[in-house]
Amino acid sequence: MSKKQNILQAAARLFSVKGFKETPIVELSKVTGVAEGTVFYHFKSKEDLFVAILEDLRNTITEEFDRYTREREFQNGLEMVEGALLFYLQLASHLEDRFLLLHRHDPYELAVVNEDCRGHLEAIYNCFVDIFERAVIRGQQDGSVAKMPPRKAAMLLFSMVDGLVRFDTYNLYDAGALYSELIESCRRMLQNR
Repeated sequence: MSKKQNILQAAARLFSVKGFKETPIVELSKVTGVAEGTVFYHFKSKEDLFVAILEDLRNTITEEFDRYTREREFQNGLEMVEGALLFYLQLASHLEDRFLLLHRHDPYELAVVNEDCRGHLEAIYNCFVDIFERAVIRGQQDGSVAKMPPRKAAMLLFSMVDGLVRFDTYNLYDAGALYSELIESCRRMLQNR
């Protein structure tokens, strides 16, 4: 792994646990074993580092979903929606520190003053909603999903699964324990009757 990638991963972990403001570059330097100057060689500022983490997350989400859909065949759009829900839960588990970072308040505070941060946050959330929207549209085309505004349905699906992940993130409830109920609720909401 390159020094830059090592810095990105360590910073993501620290920012997700301690927060953006509460993580000094000195601590990041100690954790990674590189000088502060090396951190600033790769990233002009702490904000740039944070934005790079968001950009990396967005790219990872896109790559992982593309891989996921290449490896699976879905009988219809409703099955694709269910697959997208499972994908989201698996990705949140696999990238736990990144999701914790997304669920902190820090990114949204920074997004108020940093357009790049805001752009990457919007792109990350749009990426997730787009995944669900594609599945809903496919389902409407094949008749497995009822006619409804696809974007709104996708936003509701994303809100439901992300809410479960937030429960898990904050150790309030095991998201996996509600998986069957989530799938059943989504079926009732979407099924063409």
